[in-house]
Amino acid sequence: MIRVTVWNEYLHEKMDPRVAEIYPKGIHNAIAEYLKKQPGLEVRTATLEEPEHGLTDDVINSTDVLIWWGHMAHDRVSDKVVDKLYRRIVLEGMGLIVLHSAHFSKIFRRLMGTSCNLKWREAGEKERIWVVMPS
Repeated sequence: MIRVTVWNEYLHEKMDPRVAEIYPKGIHNAIAEYLKKQPGLEVRTATLEEPEHGLTDDVINSTDVLIWWGHMAHDRVSDKVVDKLYRRIVLEGMGLIVLHSAHFSKIFRRLMGTSCNLKWREAGEKERIWVVMPS
């Protein structure tokens, strides 16, 4: 059994009526409801405004894969929780899947060791990709 925790700020759904209409129970619950239908998964959710952001020691220690949805409140996640997540991922092998704008989350930036700032262009230019080792 793979133990999955789906984490979400759960703010955007409360602040934007259009988002609330699409995800009335939050995107974390939409993701969790789908995952619960899959065999071999035990799924729970956690959100920013819960004590310890829903990521207590018990929750972290009984999670095999953490799915992290971030959008607008990356700075509100406590450093103490990030430290616990970092140790669990790096030292104990917990998986982490980051969704949407979670590339700016404190945990992802710490794991990557960079600012994780993104830049892109939409100028209609051609992109050339070289395959150097097809096997």
